[in-house]
Amino acid sequence: MSQKIVPNLWFDRNAEEAGEFYASALPRTTSEVTARYPAEVPDWQADFAGAPLVVDIVVDGTRMSLINAGPEFRPNPSISFLLNFDPLVFDGEEGARAALDDTWAALSSDGSALMPLGEYPFSPKYGWVQDRYGVSWQLMLTDPAGEPRPFVIPQIMFAGAVQGKAREAAEFYTSTFEDAALGTVVDYPQATGIAEAGNVMFGEFRVGDQWFAMMDSNVEHDFAFSCGVSLEVRCRDQAEIDRLWDALSAVPEAEQCGWLADRYGVSWQIVPQQMGELMARPGAYENMLRMKKLVIADF
Repeated sequence: MSQKIVPNLWFDRNAEEAGEFYASALPRTTSEVTARYPAEVPDWQADFAGAPLVVDIVVDGTRMSLINAGPEFRPNPSISFLLNFDPLVFDGEEGARAALDDTWAALSSDGSALMPLGEYPFSPKYGWVQDRYGVSWQLMLTDPAGEPRPFVIPQIMFAGAVQGKAREAAEFYTSTFEDAALGTVVDYPQATGIAEAGNVMFGEFRVGDQWFAMMDSNVEHDFAFSCGVSLEVRCRDQAEIDRLWDALSAVPEAEQCGWLADRYGVSWQIVPQQMGELMARPGAYENMLRMKKLVIADF
């Protein structure tokens, strides 16, 4: 799968530990430290000198980056990760159920169930868990007769000030990115909790080969989108960085080091594909800290 958008998860000084945890908890997953802080950093980052900066985990072919930073942000369920346990992939239904159970047990250890593991109208086995680091996962036994989907699908939940905006947001994202389209969208047939009839109960959209899910919450929540989970877009050149930055950025005070927040509050990182090569240049880290939008020529 060609992956243009990489979910980034924020950790409080324990990203390397978390990467090792996910490598043991999730099927077919590896973990690797892929970037470190420079030996010389600003005084306010002195504790991180030489420490891991980015830990990449690859979950059945899907890359996710763990950012090793401070306590400023923490993941929450506004963006969760749907894990599809397909009997065609896991040696039949018995194998898929066993793999789901093992993964649930690992993720729920020192975590908390947001929806208990059990049978639901949309799946014979499903559960939603927030793990020990605050990352949320939805585990689902999928119908092997359905259209194939990746094992990992990020799900964006619209709640609070943006409740009811899931369809609008999906249409905005698919109009912003190249080779993108809406998939299945299932509405609430009638008002359910705070969701109105016609809000999105479950929907999906595609960017290239990647699938994303979206929904409007039907209950009140005390969390919102934040830098705790961001979406990193790897751009082929400066023109693409400029175009996506102009289209997505809606909160000027959130602009820093390639980070932005869009009109719905979702955090994005708009970065060049050759970020690793650029960061190897002398003085690149200090140069990046001075930027809002990343300018390749200024590294």
